[in-house]
Amino acid sequence: MIKIEDIAFVRFAAPDLAAMRAFLDDFGLVVAEVTDQRIVARGSGDAPVLHITELGEAGLRGVGFRAANLADLERLAASESVAIEPFEAPGGGRRIVLTDPDGHTVEVVAGQSTAQPLEGAPAQPWNRVGDRRRLRANKRIAPGAANVARLGHVVLNVSNFRVSEQWYKSRFGFITSDEIQLSPEFSLGAFLRCDRGDTPTDHHTLFLVQSPKRPGFNHAAFEVADLDDLMRGHQRLKDSGRHSEWGVGRHLLGSQVFDYWRDPWGHTLEHWTDGDLFTAADGSNTASLQDLLGVQWGPQAPPTMA
Repeated sequence: MIKIEDIAFVRFAAPDLAAMRAFLDDFGLVVAEVTDQRIVARGSGDAPVLHITELGEAGLRGVGFRAANLADLERLAASESVAIEPFEAPGGGRRIVLTDPDGHTVEVVAGQSTAQPLEGAPAQPWNRVGDRRRLRANKRIAPGAANVARLGHVVLNVSNFRVSEQWYKSRFGFITSDEIQLSPEFSLGAFLRCDRGDTPTDHHTLFLVQSPKRPGFNHAAFEVADLDDLMRGHQRLKDSGRHSEWGVGRHLLGSQVFDYWRDPWGHTLEHWTDGDLFTAADGSNTASLQDLLGVQWGPQAPPTMA
């Protein structure tokens, strides 16, 4: 087992790369490389790649996680009896390719070069009761796409939660944040976070959910700058006629402010901001289906999310 540092990217296929590029522009991802066979997009942070689209029949082609270093990648490759190969994407590095119990392709990368962060508009302070920070100045949010900073998590539908949980935990060192328990004998899934010791990490990097639907992709979630930025992105996607699925609201589990949209082939991508962070010492909890689908404020989950 190794302890991965974070999620790295999601890899899709689509039959029309021009249509996907237009969506990525509206969603707030920045195209870093484009050929007649694929589009590679990044965010404003230092990760060189967050989203890859290859020409082909629409669907998820893989999920990538980042190992801490090449030594960890080599140890995992040896234990899985797989070859290490070049990672052919911006930032380079090395990768291995695994297959989980439901046939999802799982890539693990290490040794990537970081990208130069992209400068966005500076955050504008909020005037809260008792904490007035914006004085003698107007607040103006320029129109545009959201400023996607990084990929935060991915959700996969699986056929057997316990089998998938064991597979991912035994290889990547995930810790359960919240397990969705339907009864003392049956759990539907769990939010899993990276084990980074005393370093706070996202409430979840991976969520596995046992689904009556065919196992496959559920959604991927990208962190944006702040609430103003999320709402600006919401307006851009709405004005562009994109398919809104759920939002804006605030989750119970993870606490994120969320906004879910669909790409031209129905894949759900989420904007989120203001999520919870925990260390390894913060342990694990159980939660209900009502907690999973519940909101602190905002619209209730649509049937497509249930």
